[in-house]
Amino acid sequence: MKNKKQYAVIGLGRFGTSVAITLHKMGYEVLAIDSREERVQEFSDEVTHVVQADTTDEDTLSALGIRNFDVVVVAIGEDIQANILTTLQLKELGVPYIVTKAKNTLHGKMLEKMGADRVVYPERDMGQRVAHNLVSSNVMDYIELSPELGIVEVRVPKALVGKTLAETDLRAKFEINVVAIKREEVVIVPPLPSEKFTERDILVVVGGMKGIQRLEELA
Repeated sequence: MKNKKQYAVIGLGRFGTSVAITLHKMGYEVLAIDSREERVQEFSDEVTHVVQADTTDEDTLSALGIRNFDVVVVAIGEDIQANILTTLQLKELGVPYIVTKAKNTLHGKMLEKMGADRVVYPERDMGQRVAHNLVSSNVMDYIELSPELGIVEVRVPKALVGKTLAETDLRAKFEINVVAIKREEVVIVPPLPSEKFTERDILVVVGGMKGIQRLEELA
């Protein structure tokens, strides 16, 4: 029985590089693959293994033992055809879990129909995070769960400091739920209704987009 999942990352652009290095630093075995020799050489000391290969070829992927990896991330960005063909080959080979980067909604729908287990939109998601951060300096991170629902990390608004979670009544006022409070090195999960907000608290909030926006706008 394996103690840790094994990951493969295909495509060493900015997104793929970031994913591969982060997983490796977290202690996981990572195979990085790219079709460009110069990228493979640059990346030789960053992960467990790195190889140059054409991942649109089923025989090549099979020879790499790609089906033995628990998760394969297709991070090919510019070449959509290679992105799609690689995803298709991985599905045909029976890879347990495939995560594929998409450039737009149409591309993403194609990948989903081909069997990608998860489709990610790095540029869109980062754009949303930056936009929310620009609108409110309190916002530290933002993740869209759906067009109507999101998770946000936000510094507690001054108007709420000194009040308890029950007193703020955020669920009734904004239709949002505080699922955790980050207080320096401590994470309070879940916070009790009697928990009083301090000025250094960071709230982890789940809710509708309109409610989150109203919370962001609180002074």
